[in-house]
Amino acid sequence: MQQKISYLELEQDISKLTSAFATRNTCIGKEIIANLRSHLTLRDVAGIVLVSLESLIHTDPLAFCWAVENTVPGYVMQEIRRITSITLYKRLIDQGLTPGNDFSMDAKGSVLLNDRAQATLFK
Repeated sequence: MQQKISYLELEQDISKLTSAFATRNTCIGKEIIANLRSHLTLRDVAGIVLVSLESLIHTDPLAFCWAVENTVPGYVMQEIRRITSITLYKRLIDQGLTPGNDFSMDAKGSVLLNDRAQATLFK
């Protein structure tokens, strides 16, 4: 099911998805995501959605919120949370913090931070 994708195709997919989010077109956004899912891994699709959302947050924060609430399927958001949690964990460990002491994850996958971890992360 996984297919190699060229950088040009990747850029085009990101651009199409960002445009669908920016114009608040649920139908097109969901169709683009479904099409990507038909030939890419869930992790790849989540990465494309994440990059599209990231570029949108700087230009149109309201469209970002709308896209997250109305267009991005739950299974993709769950993968995005997994990806970002892993990245956050690595960053906190690299900063010298201790898992289970300074930060942890609850049953829903939310990252829990003590005061030291918050200060380190948001400095």
